[in-house]
Amino acid sequence: MKINVLVAEIGSTTTVVNAFDGINTDRPKFLGQGQAPTTVLEGDVNIGLSNAIEDLKKNLEVENFQYDEMFATSSAAGGLRMTVHGLVYDMTVRAAREAALGAGANIHLVTAGKIRRTDVKKIKDINPNIILIAGGVDYGERDTAIYNTEIITDIDLDVPVIYAGNIQNHEEVKLIFEEKKKSHLLYIVDNVYPKIDVLNVEPTRKVIQDVFEEHIVYAPGMQKVRELVNGSIIPTPGAVMEASKLLKEDIGDLVTLDVGGATTDVHSVTEGSEEVNRILISPEPEAKRTVEGDLGVFVNMKNIVSRIGKEKIAEDLNIGLEEVERLIKEHKPIPTTELQKEFVERLTLEAVITSVYRHCGGYRDLYGSSGKKTLAEGKDLTNVKWIVGTGGALTRLPNRVNILKVIALSNKGDKLLPTKEASILIDNYYIMASLGVLSKKYKETALNLLKQSLNID
Repeated sequence: MKINVLVAEIGSTTTVVNAFDGINTDRPKFLGQGQAPTTVLEGDVNIGLSNAIEDLKKNLEVENFQYDEMFATSSAAGGLRMTVHGLVYDMTVRAAREAALGAGANIHLVTAGKIRRTDVKKIKDINPNIILIAGGVDYGERDTAIYNTEIITDIDLDVPVIYAGNIQNHEEVKLIFEEKKKSHLLYIVDNVYPKIDVLNVEPTRKVIQDVFEEHIVYAPGMQKVRELVNGSIIPTPGAVMEASKLLKEDIGDLVTLDVGGATTDVHSVTEGSEEVNRILISPEPEAKRTVEGDLGVFVNMKNIVSRIGKEKIAEDLNIGLEEVERLIKEHKPIPTTELQKEFVERLTLEAVITSVYRHCGGYRDLYGSSGKKTLAEGKDLTNVKWIVGTGGALTRLPNRVNILKVIALSNKGDKLLPTKEASILIDNYYIMASLGVLSKKYKETALNLLKQSLNID
């Protein structure tokens, strides 16, 4: 059997392989999917990848196949680990953080101002895959970013460094890297915060993904995957963001929720409403991602159980506490019994509501001599027309649509959440991340396949 494209998603708990055909036609087709547990702990993610390919063969009912191209996304072994260093937390640091998260990074350290010795120790302990330096609007403060650059180049780490700060520092930063014989590690990009209240995150996001692909050495065995893949490799969360941005261009403002085994990611692509923008305290990027590292329905299941409470779970599922304890003890990556599915649905509901509340902004009342004034702070989702569910939980659970409907119903009026008019879309084939990386080369084909999966005409 001949297949046009394979896309491998190497996740923290599960590896998925999707097969596509008719890539160069106006009728591309999703052929099927195979999946297997990710094998980071076994020391080689290729074992899980091979097992997923074998599962794909079984599902396609073929003994073997050949493929023209292979793409991949990865979030195994912590995915893309980054540290971010800026000038003022609410300004350049926040802009740099937005750029890194939108590219699919997991941020392990954020610093504002001059890096301290304790920060250096943390950077060494984290051993990041990429370091991002920002600081100063263009033609503004220069010294902090220069100081941080010198400190970071002195650290004994062979790590790519992206500079996205004051444009006046470009030559100085290049000189510092040349003197330390580390020019090959430096990437200079446009300032993420070029003017007060202006965000410019997209150039940095693109470079982060390019650097990730160039230095793909994260999970055990990923270098072998690089040899198999003849297309792009990007972080899985970044791929979901790419697909969300592609879809927004076609159908309008949206928010995508990806509930996984280890984390819950929220991706919103919207400029918000004119009404809220007029009272917004500080700017927000059009495309924003937040990652909740404590809200995973498998690896971090016990965190969600603690948030809900075992007694509340027992009440909601109409079971005894002993049964709840058994569900926790026997919890699996993929539920099989009806009760296990109900348990994961309750976990997923908590993950969805908590993550969206953390992602969105809200209203603030300020009191002054002229009385009360209402302002808005954070990401405005009130203009969102579509709520999209992807990831294992929100594409496979029976009550996935009802879970997403609760987002609007939970609003007590103080949060900038989507309204009840927002429609629910489900990534039925569970291929959104695959199509995000596919869109790097085949944009129209990826959009066509995505609309098929979401049942959009």
